[in-house]
Amino acid sequence: MAKTTQHNPDWINHAYSESLKKIHSLNKKIGASFPHVCLDGHYNCEDASFWTSGFWGGLLWLAYRETKEEALRETAERIEQQLNVPLQQFYNIHHDVGFMYLPTAVINYRLTGNAESRRTGLIAASHLAGRFNLSGQFIRAWTDSVDPNSTGWAIIDCLMNLPLLFWASKEEKDPRFKHIAVAHADTVLRQFVREDWTVPHIVSFDPETGGKIENLGGQGLGPDSSWARGQAWAIYGFAIAARETGKPEYLTAAKNIAGYFLSHLPEDKVPYWDFRTADKDKFVRDSTAAACTASGLLELGKLLEDETEAAFYYENALAILQGLYDNYADFSDGQDAILTKGTVSYPVNRHVNVPIIYGDYYFVEALVKLKGQQGLF
Repeated sequence: MAKTTQHNPDWINHAYSESLKKIHSLNKKIGASFPHVCLDGHYNCEDASFWTSGFWGGLLWLAYRETKEEALRETAERIEQQLNVPLQQFYNIHHDVGFMYLPTAVINYRLTGNAESRRTGLIAASHLAGRFNLSGQFIRAWTDSVDPNSTGWAIIDCLMNLPLLFWASKEEKDPRFKHIAVAHADTVLRQFVREDWTVPHIVSFDPETGGKIENLGGQGLGPDSSWARGQAWAIYGFAIAARETGKPEYLTAAKNIAGYFLSHLPEDKVPYWDFRTADKDKFVRDSTAAACTASGLLELGKLLEDETEAAFYYENALAILQGLYDNYADFSDGQDAILTKGTVSYPVNRHVNVPIIYGDYYFVEALVKLKGQQGLF
């Protein structure tokens, strides 16, 4: 694979050091909790079963890997212990176990060799594999408690859960997990990706026959729109699938979806919540989509043999991160979060232009990659 030119301008070093400071400060403030959105300067706390419950633990592990400060590891392990509860209760666990257990249990095992963390990761992977619909060749999203009509739904976000299955296959030397991950990725490529390289949030299938019924707008503007975070999940997710399988069609998809994303960015490099939003709604941004895409582009660039092509994705990731640093980062003591102006769901006016924990996670993960280390997905 090609080697891109690594350089660390002053803003990268400053962003990295200030992010680590904020993680250390937040550890003392919120400890073993499950932050999601930052309201009035303070992160809230969700239930352990909520899909974002692994990102704060992931930030702690990223910081611990750099500083080896035991207080960070201890908090991260207490988070992991709490995450065992919904996993064992089963009923409220969903397809997002990758988001929950890759940055917590799996990274703990990788860094410390903790046997219980390995077991937790494998249980989570088995649960994810158990959600596979054989007829439709997709992993079901959500549970009836989220939406009773979701039995046949798959969502673009789930590409980011597939690394848990790839990890389990390698760990157990058992290709079953990988086969499910590949089958789901193939379905996304066939049923989600449009000719213009955009994707919907949700695709509805007949859960009995497996036939596609329709696209659904979900958190995007509509069934035919281009929800920014959905594009980000697709870029990063297909890059991972290409990394794990070597399948050229995944690499092609990641590159072309990235091309759409990059060519439709505003001047400051942070997308509107949906690329097809009306002008009157362009005040709504999603910094989380920018941060996730930047980390995904860095992953993508590492897969490419051509140095010019690899450098293109590296430089674009750098430009997005600098746009976030210049215009959306807040390293002050007055706010728990790092990045401002993330958006959960504009269609239902839920958490619009507020800091969100996964924005912070992917921003720091991308900075870590610029420093030459690996991400957690």
